Amino acid sequence: MQSQDVAQRPAPSSPAGPVVDVEQAEAALVEHYPRLVRLAYLVLPPGLGRNRRVVTAHALTQRALPRNRTAAPVIPAQSTGRDGDPGYALVRLQVLRTALEAGLPLRRRAWPKRAQLPPLLPQVWGLKLFPRSGGADELALDQRLSTLSGPARAAYALRGLERLADDETREVLTAAGVVDAEGALLEAGGVPAQYGLLDSPEFDPCSLQARPTDLMRRRQHLKAALAAGAALLVCGALLGLPGEGWGPDGAAAPPYARNPAAQAALDPAKLTRVPAAAWQSSARTDFSVWPARGDLTGDSALLRRALAVWARPGEAVQVSATPGTLSGGPAGPPQLLYAGTVDAARVVILYDGLRIARYAEPKDGTQGAVLDFARVDGAGRAEAGAVVLGRTDGNVRYLTAPWVSKAGERDLLKPGSGAMELALTDGVTAPLASPALRSGPCTSWNVLQLADGKRTRLLSDLGELVPARLTSGRPGSPGEASGAEALRTWQPYACSLGAVRSAGVRTVNTWAFNEQPLPDASGSAAWVCTRAETWRGGGARVLAQFHTPGGRYGAVAAKAENVPACGARDPHVLAGVLWKSEAGTWYLLAAGSRRTASIRATGGISGSARGSLLTVRGEQGAQAELKGTLRDGRSFGGLR
Repeated sequence: MQSQDVAQRPAPSSPAGPVVDVEQAEAALVEHYPRLVRLAYLVLPPGLGRNRRVVTAHALTQRALPRNRTAAPVIPAQSTGRDGDPGYALVRLQVLRTALEAGLPLRRRAWPKRAQLPPLLPQVWGLKLFPRSGGADELALDQRLSTLSGPARAAYALRGLERLADDETREVLTAAGVVDAEGALLEAGGVPAQYGLLDSPEFDPCSLQARPTDLMRRRQHLKAALAAGAALLVCGALLGLPGEGWGPDGAAAPPYARNPAAQAALDPAKLTRVPAAAWQSSARTDFSVWPARGDLTGDSALLRRALAVWARPGEAVQVSATPGTLSGGPAGPPQLLYAGTVDAARVVILYDGLRIARYAEPKDGTQGAVLDFARVDGAGRAEAGAVVLGRTDGNVRYLTAPWVSKAGERDLLKPGSGAMELALTDGVTAPLASPALRSGPCTSWNVLQLADGKRTRLLSDLGELVPARLTSGRPGSPGEASGAEALRTWQPYACSLGAVRSAGVRTVNTWAFNEQPLPDASGSAAWVCTRAETWRGGGARVLAQFHTPGGRYGAVAAKAENVPACGARDPHVLAGVLWKSEAGTWYLLAAGSRRTASIRATGGISGSARGSLLTVRGEQGAQAELKGTLRDGRSFGGLR
């Protein structure tokens, strides 16, 4: 806690202003309550912690009312809407004075001031309250403000939040008891004037998030009473100001209140556990028939922690979710898929019918926990083949479906090299190299190969809980990408999977939609479209790629998002690329799917051709717009 340059004696008297009665001061406090609490929160010392700063800011503001009629100081009431309001000037000065006193160090042989002690009210038991997080700029500003003294923070807040000039700020600080107001202004000037950020949720103690405190140490029978008491205190103390009435949710219970369904969802004894052989007779073959596996399925304490963190993750928990995936608690008791030790962590995998949730905590307990979510609604046997258990040192371990009989590792860039077998122990694979989070040039792309009866499937880690299924063939009727022809098709385009990492991808299909002879007689180039479908339905990504003979990788000719092209609903696609021959001549090469009747290019390059291929001479840097016509007469544009 920084030392505060605030007078230890009564504040110097200000010139007497108009007399303010209690009703006038109360009206000003209620009208400007959020701004006054924000001002107190900014001035209070950061060493108190965010939770105590919140409740202290509310307490100091609510105690700012005078006990009887009093004279307001002749100091500015700030900007439009508060100019000339002596009631606002009076309560603001009291809020500022007590907030500065709260930062004073405790001294021996001297009674502490009331503001230096933890507030009796408002108080919330069992919960930590803190403002919602802002962006990187707000965080950086908060860190800079934490290095200032209390008077300097007050000067910065008065300048930025109250829009006071330096002379006015100096008067307010002096009236609040600051001895060296000029020094406070100079110190505050060392922080960039990012005053607009002070209005962000990062510094708003009236818009709060709630998290539990020592949840695991409290007895089960006290939880409901503590949560109910917290709800009453929050509603009564923080929101129960004169004239407030019902909140926006009426008489609805707060989100952290207990109810039988929520209690059941947090009870390890009520977790759904599926028999090991259930999948063999079930009409469904998805995550709902996975049995519970792992060496810690009987560890009730671990399962309770996983469920509690899922329902109310604390500040130390790192939470991630694939796009379109909700991260709230389960509606009822989820299904246990795995609980066991994975490398240096204890891992729990849960399934609630819509989502996979992965909870992980370090075995040594030195760091915070991790909670990851992935959406898996509508998964079938093909998509429910594996779940990521953990990643360590660039490797990934999977938990495979109970119908998987064999697992292997295959490099898509080497289709003829075969698959290296991976050991399976109770459904858990040996570690294999993951390309998902690798940096640098793409020299390999290792995927998981699973044997499911007579079928072999390929799954690729894209940095999420559920690996993406790889397929090959015409949209609407693709096949598994594990066959020899499909592997050769995938080889030049495997590295393009890096473009859809962490996008909530469900399947990725590659389709060789055409082949085009090169104009310099150097062979034929392949045209391939790659479409990544997501679990949420929207956000599908399409790449049209061009691969010349002898090239190791395909070149991206066009890309688009949220278009039906190259998909089951509209399998047609058209794309073009500028290509330079060995002789130095530039050409526009364009290709459509096989049912394209004609192609026309306009703009920087003009030309047309019947059929699904177009070759026109062009110039470097020229741009053209493509338009195709299908055999049924329907026209469509080129992929962008």
